[in-house]
Amino acid sequence: MPTYTALTTLADKDAAEAMGEAMEMMTPEPTGVGVFEIEDGSGLWEVGGYFVEAPDSADLALLAAAYDAAPFAVSELPETDWVAKVRRDLAPVVAGRFFVYGSHDADKVPADSIPLLIEAAMAFGTGHHGTTLGCLRALDRLATAGFVGSNVADIGCGTAVLAMAAAKIWPNPVLASDIDMVAVDVAVANVACNALEGRVTCVEAAGFDHPVLSGAAPFDLVFANILKGPLIMLSPDMAKAIVPGGYAILSGILNEQADEVAGVYARNGFNVVHREEIVDWTTLTLGKL
Repeated sequence: MPTYTALTTLADKDAAEAMGEAMEMMTPEPTGVGVFEIEDGSGLWEVGGYFVEAPDSADLALLAAAYDAAPFAVSELPETDWVAKVRRDLAPVVAGRFFVYGSHDADKVPADSIPLLIEAAMAFGTGHHGTTLGCLRALDRLATAGFVGSNVADIGCGTAVLAMAAAKIWPNPVLASDIDMVAVDVAVANVACNALEGRVTCVEAAGFDHPVLSGAAPFDLVFANILKGPLIMLSPDMAKAIVPGGYAILSGILNEQADEVAGVYARNGFNVVHREEIVDWTTLTLGKL
């Protein structure tokens, strides 16, 4: 069965969110609607819908006019077995001592590696993206230098691959949180696949705003692989949540944004210990003064 996408852009966040809500009321009904800020500095927002039947072009034109948006671009996507495609396209990833793989590549796990199983159907945060890969490499560097995390949190955990990596190499439990309950469910499933139940606890939370996280703070290592805006907003809480001498590993940062993020964190008591660029993305390892 083909899938149809309908995408448009507009300049106002509130209007974009309102348009997204209006789009959900269309007939035929979309199977999903997304509203995202475009990360190119343009200030534009993208509104998109996914349909199993071709959307009504007149309805889309009315929506665009009502919210002062660009005309919708409608595309038909061919039927694809996405899990099979992911399995073909996502080869195992090596990040220092860590080996991130899908179950279809279980026979390829090196004997001297730390394996992290991420199922193909749960492919966001697999280690293939420069942000996740950078965080795993940063963790490997800290561990190689002799650091042992005794109280670790993964904020915006996605698949929980970073939390699981910490739990695999250090003995103490790790906390993982995400603002999206779907991501939390994925994280829980991955934790089970890696036999880490009881070692990694996953909760739904925005930042550190959860009793489990606030009760466990302060931490000696916090991962936050999110985006520049949330990282900057989180910086005062991060400063309170990490002990002096502890570390923050931050990513989701475009290379041209890294100086700004590092500057904000410097004003909150952190210094840059290491900085790595992988294609378009920067990972910062920061030390708490």
